[in-house]
Amino acid sequence: MDAQSAYVVAMQITHLRQVIGRLRARLLPLSLLAMTLTAVHAAAQEAQPAWQAQVRKYSEANDWPSALRVLEPEIARYPADLDLKAWRARVLAWSGNFTLAQQEYLGILKVSPQDPDNWAGLASVYARQGRNSDALAALDRAMQLDPKRADLHAARARALHALGDRGQAQSEFRKALSLDPTSSEARAGLHSLRGEPKHELRFGGEADLLSYTSANEGQWASVASRWTPMWATKHGSSLYQRGGLQAAKWIGSVTGHLPRFGAITAGGAAGHDNTVIPRSEAFFDLDHGWAARDGNLFRGLELEYGQHWYWYQAARILSLHGAAIIYFPREWSFSMAATGARSAFSGVGVEWRPSGTARLGFPLHSSGAAQLSGNVFFAVGTENFARSEQIGTFASQTYGGGLRLQFSSRQDITFVSSYQRRTEGRTDTSLGLSYGIRF
Repeated sequence: MDAQSAYVVAMQITHLRQVIGRLRARLLPLSLLAMTLTAVHAAAQEAQPAWQAQVRKYSEANDWPSALRVLEPEIARYPADLDLKAWRARVLAWSGNFTLAQQEYLGILKVSPQDPDNWAGLASVYARQGRNSDALAALDRAMQLDPKRADLHAARARALHALGDRGQAQSEFRKALSLDPTSSEARAGLHSLRGEPKHELRFGGEADLLSYTSANEGQWASVASRWTPMWATKHGSSLYQRGGLQAAKWIGSVTGHLPRFGAITAGGAAGHDNTVIPRSEAFFDLDHGWAARDGNLFRGLELEYGQHWYWYQAARILSLHGAAIIYFPREWSFSMAATGARSAFSGVGVEWRPSGTARLGFPLHSSGAAQLSGNVFFAVGTENFARSEQIGTFASQTYGGGLRLQFSSRQDITFVSSYQRRTEGRTDTSLGLSYGIRF
């Protein structure tokens, strides 16, 4: 290579080095920016499972305040993160705060209306409020966005079933099963539609351990049938053993369920009284309920009124009964009842006697279809007008409670116990057990 060629090569190498240096200077900030974005993304990916894991852990333990305390600072740091807000909406719904959950979902959907998960979440809130038509509308919107999701078809089937459209509900469950043959929810839904129980057979026994005489005992059985959405019947029979005397009674009733007026029941009873029980009875009851729209403070209210006539050999009793039942979230309930009884005995004037009862119902444990619930109650001045030894003779205070173990949607066992303090220092400890099966 001559001197001139060597000079040209050296100049080219020098120019190439200058170009590479300039490229390095320009690419270095971009490289640093890419590295920074990668680190931020990795940190975000690490942080997301951390808060999600905490929220899931607290939610599984039903510790809703702690779950919300995890979410609030995250939402404050990332106020535009809709995933965080969706989790808050879920936790609010799970905790029974339907009003705030609904507001949260509506706010999310106003910003991002194309996410079917959020429409499904809003539908679940509506469903738990008893707003099944609104739930169905929200699910329709979700299915427009993603028509091939089995869980959305199953949720729509549940909403249709709640609205009484069994045919469409069955079709939706079948669609869900065709999209996901492993869907246990769709299979259970189809099974429930095929064989919803119309009848309940219940039988049981009771014993009164009296401080002043021998124990009283009784056994009974009944069959309740819901023939149509409007009409139902109930009939049963009871056996009584009182102080060596035997008695038996048959009782029957018919109930009409009217959409605007609630339920109206009328019935009567008759049997072999043997001076132990009334010779005959007649009664009617009115029952009307209202569902709360938000379900935040309480889920619903039910009012009852009834009149019952008892005809004994030597007495006539008319009892007027009224009750109010408040249903709270998480299967809690509270009821208060008052009774006024008009007694007319042969050779004695007419007398009115008041009495009242307060009862608190609550859940204890649930595992799948199995549920255990309980109740406690207090009654004052209460008399059982269906038994001769308890009419017009004493005043009382009664303390008691009960347990109900539901094995499945078709079977349960109920236990009740009470302690009654009567005038003249007398006491009555009552025990009762019953078993019910629906078919």
